[in-house]
Amino acid sequence: MAEHWKRKLDRLHADLVRRDDPAAWVTEADAVDASSRYPHLALRGPVFGLAVQDPAAGEHWRLVKPVTSGTPQEARDELNSLLWFKAKDDTDDPATRRALLAAVARLEKKPLNEVSVLGVRYRVVRGDEFARTGEHNLEPPRPTDPEPSLISWDGRHEARSPDTGFVLDPEQDEAGLMAGAMKLALSTFAYSGSRFPAVVRKHSERAVTTHPDIVLLPVGFGVAERAGQRWRPQSALMPTPHDARRLLYQGMAEMWPMLYEFGERKRAVYARAAEEFRRARRADEARVDGRLFRICRIERMVRSGRDGPEPPRPSDLDDYGPMKMHPTMDEHGTLHDNG
Repeated sequence: MAEHWKRKLDRLHADLVRRDDPAAWVTEADAVDASSRYPHLALRGPVFGLAVQDPAAGEHWRLVKPVTSGTPQEARDELNSLLWFKAKDDTDDPATRRALLAAVARLEKKPLNEVSVLGVRYRVVRGDEFARTGEHNLEPPRPTDPEPSLISWDGRHEARSPDTGFVLDPEQDEAGLMAGAMKLALSTFAYSGSRFPAVVRKHSERAVTTHPDIVLLPVGFGVAERAGQRWRPQSALMPTPHDARRLLYQGMAEMWPMLYEFGERKRAVYARAAEEFRRARRADEARVDGRLFRICRIERMVRSGRDGPEPPRPSDLDDYGPMKMHPTMDEHGTLHDNG
């Protein structure tokens, strides 16, 4: 195993030298600097998404829904909807529609992590989300992290998730030595410590053997709030630093005053803080009413084994179970009243 990884890192180094790409060298220097300034990893917990293996598109699994859901059932619901809308909108063939709706019916009754329909395999996949930390701080966006070409603060130009269509190929070389070294470091990672129940630690340790390969997913960005000595996530994972900044701006300016029914004085305080943050354009911190918020850089990994990406573990918990989500549809595409 060690020799295998040494060969991969040597190949990454040779490729970086061969390309003689100044942008690649700057990105690599950014990664080296980050590993020095933020040397620790803070685990944020499991995340779940949806992958497909379609022989018509090649042998590899690829993502069709981002790996951002907090529970396996949320991703199963995504699969339920994906297949239902395929039956509704993507075919006029009754046999094809019957096959798709039969899979939907199974998902309505059982917490299935994989279904095969019409020769295509769909799987709920499990990842781990983590952030780099330094002394008391989470890593902010790096100067080389991509930003949208059009900067908007009103939410009408949200960037598309880079997860969609991402190929889960553990043998694909990473873009840089530091990313390759990260994969090597994560290959033996397992949950430890008393804050994790024994069964969670057991399943994590087993995954190192059953799914030994690592796929690094596209980097994301989020808003975190300082709570004592810890940072608490305050937003969904976003595809660019600006998308996360826009969420923080909209939270201070609109959403939080309405959601928490702020009084007039408090609304004015948050509105001023929001506009100061917006005027700064690429600020990564905001302080308001004694609170500290930070735009942080979030990394994710998916384990992979001989049969592809890791599905949810038995110890991954759900808040609810399978349910009927859409109207009843017959093989001709006609919708019927569920009542």
